[in-house]
Amino acid sequence: MFTGIVEEIGTVSGVAPSGDGIRLTVRAPLAVSDAGHGDSISISGVCLTVVDRGEDWFTADVMRQTLEMSTLDGIADGSAVNVERAMAAHGRLGGHIVQGHIDGTGVVREVRPGDQWQVLRISLGEDIAPLVVDKGSIAVDGVSLTVSSVSAADTDEQWFEVSLIPETLAATTLGTRAVGDRVNLETDILARHVRRLLTFPEAAAIATAAPIPNEGGSR
Repeated sequence: MFTGIVEEIGTVSGVAPSGDGIRLTVRAPLAVSDAGHGDSISISGVCLTVVDRGEDWFTADVMRQTLEMSTLDGIADGSAVNVERAMAAHGRLGGHIVQGHIDGTGVVREVRPGDQWQVLRISLGEDIAPLVVDKGSIAVDGVSLTVSSVSAADTDEQWFEVSLIPETLAATTLGTRAVGDRVNLETDILARHVRRLLTFPEAAAIATAAPIPNEGGSR
């Protein structure tokens, strides 16, 4: 489990074929300072498991499904990535609950710089667009952000916007994102659960039922 608060920007130092996936090596001194075999580390929003480590690097296996759903399919030596260790049970939840299980990717459609911030407009697939709401939480490349605007339901291409403060621009890879770049997206876990529940007739009936009048007065 993660919070979407990036701890450092790591650097990919190795990409090797491994079956139908890859073995990824990332230089991330802070993340490996207390990491052990089997620990979870988020790389640009994707939860990976440590299989080997050195003084300032760790290695993880990335399976085919993960490559197909994320930007890790185009990762290369020298790529900068957002890194976050799993949340400690006694720590503060500074962002929001992030699993590292992304829904897919979006494409940066617009970058609007401001005096002290920057707005990114990012495309949304039709399958996950209903899960993104104005002022709700979303993780973009593993960064916990608040949605500042979202397209109407009848818009041809669904999108959302996030406003990035100077700290986010400096401390994450989002400060270098340009139009056309792909980013990893993870929607809010509560929204995913609600959508799943509504696929069951009984739950949908309860959710859409008219409220029962309070005939007995207030209590």
